Amino acid sequence: MLQTVLIIFGIGILAGVLGAILGIGGGIIITPILTLAFGLDIKYAIGASVISVIATSSGATIAYIKDDLLNLRVAMFLEIATTVGAIVGAVLVGIVQPNFLYVLFGGLLLFSSWNMYRKLRAGSEVLHRPQPDPVAEKLRLNSSYYDKNTQQQVDYQVEHIPGGLGVMFGAGLASGMLGIGSGPFKVMAMDTVMKMPLKPSSATSNLMMGVTAAASATVYFFNGAILPQIAAPLAVGVLIGATLGTRVMQILPARWIRIIFVPLLLYIGGQMILKGFGVSF
Repeated sequence: MLQTVLIIFGIGILAGVLGAILGIGGGIIITPILTLAFGLDIKYAIGASVISVIATSSGATIAYIKDDLLNLRVAMFLEIATTVGAIVGAVLVGIVQPNFLYVLFGGLLLFSSWNMYRKLRAGSEVLHRPQPDPVAEKLRLNSSYYDKNTQQQVDYQVEHIPGGLGVMFGAGLASGMLGIGSGPFKVMAMDTVMKMPLKPSSATSNLMMGVTAAASATVYFFNGAILPQIAAPLAVGVLIGATLGTRVMQILPARWIRIIFVPLLLYIGGQMILKGFGVSF
């Protein structure tokens, strides 16, 4: 029993580090390991994963707010669209064919990976327009952060606010209908559509993931899907890992984070498309 707890604790640290760096919550790592390696029922694996996302968000958000890397205005603005999308998705369960949504959102993630690859090739990270986006200006969404890798203050602009809202609504819709995590979609909305730099995109996604997970954790708790003997060591490990991950992310070049992100989005997008066509492994 002690050995199992220590292994789960180690998995939590790994998931916390990657979740904090990439802004994806860590569920994509935890759920497959718990189901495939430990043979845990998918219901309990997802319940533990939701708790780990809250732990990642808590550990990472504190550090990112302290270091002024997180764009709180963008987070709160986009979270409205995610919440509305999740509610609509829950209502539409059984009405819209989920296979279509798997293919659609899988295609969006593949497009996002291609766009990230283009940014990687071009080396462009920060958007500077002579005329800032009027909606972003009005809502005061443009911001700045201190990049500890380059040791420079980076001022950035965001644009295509309606497009970002649309993607976030779709992310909430996918979460509500398909029961999937929306971390990659959150980063995609900010990085690909709104042209935010990747570091504040990942940091902001961490906060938003926690808000979404906290809402669903109550449902999983009352359904009996959260096992304390699994969730507790996992959450402690994730909290420690997320704290470490926030330090690592800030000194990493944005290029390296993109190098990790491109194959990750390709994998998730490909899996979703295959699942939409009824192919499973």
